[in-house]
Amino acid sequence: MPGSNFFSSWDFTSDPCNFAGVYCDSDRVIALNLGDPRAGSPGLIGRLDPAIGKLSALAELSVVPGRIMGSLPESVSQLKDLRFLAISRNFLTGTIPQSICQLSNLRTLDLSYNQLTGPVPPSIGSIAGLSNLILCHNRLSGPVPPFGSQLLTRLDLSHNQLNGSIQPLSFPPSLQYLSLSWNRLVGPVDTILTRLDQLNYLDLSANGFTGPIPGRIFGFPIGSLQLQRNSFAGPVQPTDQVAIPTVDLSYNRLSGPISPMFSTVQNLYLNNNRFSGEVPGSLVDRLLAAGMETLYLQHNYLTGIEINPTAEIPVSSSLCLQYNCMVPPLQTPCPLKAGNQKTRPTAQCNEWRG
Repeated sequence: MPGSNFFSSWDFTSDPCNFAGVYCDSDRVIALNLGDPRAGSPGLIGRLDPAIGKLSALAELSVVPGRIMGSLPESVSQLKDLRFLAISRNFLTGTIPQSICQLSNLRTLDLSYNQLTGPVPPSIGSIAGLSNLILCHNRLSGPVPPFGSQLLTRLDLSHNQLNGSIQPLSFPPSLQYLSLSWNRLVGPVDTILTRLDQLNYLDLSANGFTGPIPGRIFGFPIGSLQLQRNSFAGPVQPTDQVAIPTVDLSYNRLSGPISPMFSTVQNLYLNNNRFSGEVPGSLVDRLLAAGMETLYLQHNYLTGIEINPTAEIPVSSSLCLQYNCMVPPLQTPCPLKAGNQKTRPTAQCNEWRG
């Protein structure tokens, strides 16, 4: 990049294996780290030359971040020993080559934060040893292909333009991190999710997913469950106390009573749904004891909450009850987008009960 003196250390009269960011085994280049700040690199401007395919022993190629433009050359598929390919936070355009499936030793592919278009090549799913696939923040479209690797642990396809439904066996049970947020995906996911019991992070937010949320998923070792802004419907019934710190089910079509099993959640977002009935006392108790930091219940059809009007909400906690079928017993600070109306119109509440 302009102003960098990084390449002033490259003495072209000496052995290239001594260049900063270049790593060799004997006299063959096995790694190029030409954009990783941890390697002291400044990032590159320009295009990837197809001659990159001649580095036949290359196992690692990293240009993160940089200003690489143009397409990913087909010649990359000639790097048969490549295990790690990261060209994220650049300006890559065009499509991901179908021939990338020829990289049978590939373990990590990170092309995130570029301007790639076209589909996620189905051939990527056939790379048997792939463990990390990160393609988020591009302009990819089309369906999510099935992934055959039983070693896949991280899959991030968020912030693209992917569409269609996901097949029940698309993801292996080995997945620990799954993010499909901010796409145009539709259909049910309950049969998909019940198989992924190794998940520790799940974000399906801002899509058009429908159907129920399986109660079993609340027992998975997830640190953050993000299912907001979809069209999930029906009751939500965890099978046991929920140990997930953050659960966001807001802006869906979920209905029925709120389960007391949510009382062990630290940040619970159930707002903008169709929940009805009384707020469980166990949630109130946890909130007043400062065991719950956020309890958002606004814009539902809830009919009551047992809480002393003189009770003081801990300063570390937030409770919002606006726009339900009750007069909120306390004045609590709600987010601005909750609006100014304290209660839902009586006609709507009577229609819901009917």
